[in-house]
Amino acid sequence: MTELMADAAARVAALLADMSLDEKLAQIVGFWEGEEGDAVAPLQGELAHTGPVADAMAHGLGHITRAYGTNPVDADERAAWLWDRQRFLVNETRLGIPAIVHEECLTGLNAWKAATLPTPLAWGAAWDPALVRHAAALVGETMRDLGIHQGLAPVLDVVRDPRWGRTEECIGEDPYLVGEVGTAYVEGLQSAGVHATLKHFVGYSASQSGRNFGPVAMGERTLRDVMLPPFEMAVLDGGARSVMHAYTEIDGVPVAANPALLIDLLRCEWGFDGTVVADYFGVAFLHLLHGVAADLGDAAAQALAAGVDVELPTGDAYLAPLKAAVEDGRVDMTLVDRAVARVLTQKAELGLLDEDFSGPPPAGVDLDSSAHRDAARRLAEESVVLLTNDGILPLATDAARSIALIGPNADRAQALFGCYSFTNHVLAQRPGVEMGFAAPTVLEALRAEGLGDVAYVAGSAVDDSDRSGFADAVAAAASSDVAVMAMGDHAGLFGRGTSGEGCDRDDLELPGVQRELVEAVLATGTRVVLVLLTGRPYVLDWALERCTAVVQAFFPGEEGAGAIAGVLSGRVNPSGRLPVTLPRSTGAQPYTYLHPALGGDGEVSNLSTTPAAPFGHGLSYSRFTYGYLTPAGAPATDSGLTVTIAVTNESERDGAEVVQLYGHDLVGQVTRPVAQLLAFARVEVPAGETRRVTFTVPPARLAFTGRAMTRIVEPGEWDLWVGTSADREASARVTLVGEVHTVTAAGQRRSTATIA
Repeated sequence: MTELMADAAARVAALLADMSLDEKLAQIVGFWEGEEGDAVAPLQGELAHTGPVADAMAHGLGHITRAYGTNPVDADERAAWLWDRQRFLVNETRLGIPAIVHEECLTGLNAWKAATLPTPLAWGAAWDPALVRHAAALVGETMRDLGIHQGLAPVLDVVRDPRWGRTEECIGEDPYLVGEVGTAYVEGLQSAGVHATLKHFVGYSASQSGRNFGPVAMGERTLRDVMLPPFEMAVLDGGARSVMHAYTEIDGVPVAANPALLIDLLRCEWGFDGTVVADYFGVAFLHLLHGVAADLGDAAAQALAAGVDVELPTGDAYLAPLKAAVEDGRVDMTLVDRAVARVLTQKAELGLLDEDFSGPPPAGVDLDSSAHRDAARRLAEESVVLLTNDGILPLATDAARSIALIGPNADRAQALFGCYSFTNHVLAQRPGVEMGFAAPTVLEALRAEGLGDVAYVAGSAVDDSDRSGFADAVAAAASSDVAVMAMGDHAGLFGRGTSGEGCDRDDLELPGVQRELVEAVLATGTRVVLVLLTGRPYVLDWALERCTAVVQAFFPGEEGAGAIAGVLSGRVNPSGRLPVTLPRSTGAQPYTYLHPALGGDGEVSNLSTTPAAPFGHGLSYSRFTYGYLTPAGAPATDSGLTVTIAVTNESERDGAEVVQLYGHDLVGQVTRPVAQLLAFARVEVPAGETRRVTFTVPPARLAFTGRAMTRIVEPGEWDLWVGTSADREASARVTLVGEVHTVTAAGQRRSTATIA
């Protein structure tokens, strides 16, 4: 391996020495050949370079942007197009270097007719990193087979305010859960030879008022203890090869112009040696939106100096403006060389420096194979969260039962998918173009499940004020044994949905008149099972109190409706757990379970922040009980702690329990959260049997950033418990002994679980 690295370094150095300035700049930009009017990125129409791709490739090219994911194109035809472009670069440019092809892959490959997985918030709800790793490997294999080299995923932003439209793209509100699941995605994708790109580094999800692009006011301690750990895990444990800067400005400094984050922390402290790419148009935004750069040349100079290696999706700043800045002496050529060397090194790692594309392009790649669908099904089934149930569920199959299926998401396949699905990302602007793969709606899945006679009434739209359908919905419910109400979101872009990028909310009530529709049906006296297909948690205390059951699904993907129907029928034993707190009010936001004592309820304020359901909550059709939580050995600041818990399935049904270990540091030199997740494990427990789970928690999981701004573990008492963030099934108190221990990037970051 060392010999290969030395050979790659020598080749890169030789290429760099032979390159003209134009050839160098060509390597650090992308090119996006889209169609006018396709707004799938902020300010795309104002900034995107358009025209024939060949015009942009005369000196070579760093990246080809979204060759498959911009328009509904046949994969075979697009592969032939792509191979032609790569052959041009190999045969018609002086240096003969192919381009890196990158694509979105947040819910599977973002391409027409490709398998669509549940959204990342559902990955968090499944609490199953191994399954996410498997699904990501399948996605990576498809991408590799199509000639795609880099995937723009996973999103490692930690949810801070669910009003933010991009909540659906996140894994959860706990940095450790995000880190474990996100690192698994990186490992899976990269196992197929495709480089993962971590998004969005860093702080994006903590924007003011949950507003997209909103400024972030956050201290360095919170940044280090909450926002950075998932990225640290994905870089150091997952080996991620690419990082994308966030659009964020933190305390007035945009990340794209912040070398303290992109160089001092990412490269010097963590040792990251991959490429840093711009979020789309993020370099130009230093001038156009942030106002910290006088023009595009100044923006390019600042971003390059801060460590942004590649401008995506095009070369608005890194081509002509940067060339002028270099030629007039405003930018040192060594900064250009640094970025070019990193891109060429990445191409060497990917084998592109030796690829001539002389063979035929790929054809017949199965974009929605049985393996993809099986992974999508398993992930959907594991991610459905049963929030409350008075015993009505499961609904045993009964041909004599009458069910009124009501709601705007009952017979809409688009309701199953997130904003970064091809269906809602691209086809929303292509009316009449078919999805190209099977995605049964909730109505179709319920009828296939054989639960009885199902009558469907929409009742309302997702997000308007039209109540004209209420009467039919009420009549259907009144004449039925059960009303199943499929409510929630529609994912879209920049105001074209209720969830998704640029689709933020002022409040957390169900959109439109949906709550009124549910209440109108409840008034009939018919039992109501509320099914939510959403991209964020909503205020649902009223529903938890009045509905006979509430089921939460976070955009569960192409197999999602079957998973929901399976939970309702009992074919699927629900095992999802909330990866985000279920809020009781909008006014309590931003809120996270990771709050210090004064962030919760108390006598100093008349307002309550107590959530409707806590982080980690979820019910099962099995009945699990816990034994004593037993510490082992001598917990110490420099070695962490080990605990064992027995979990027993006392029901007659096999089930999966998500065993969650939490802790609270009773006294710290800075305020400590009242609860924090230390470890977790998804455990299959057969009926009547017991499993013993032993968690080993390293010092890094107990550490925090102290007053001297170093990460430390202090001696002292900790409360430990299993259950949820708020509810304790079994608990113990331990004392960490030893001196104050400093935690560095060289230490172990991930807890382990042994199941016996």
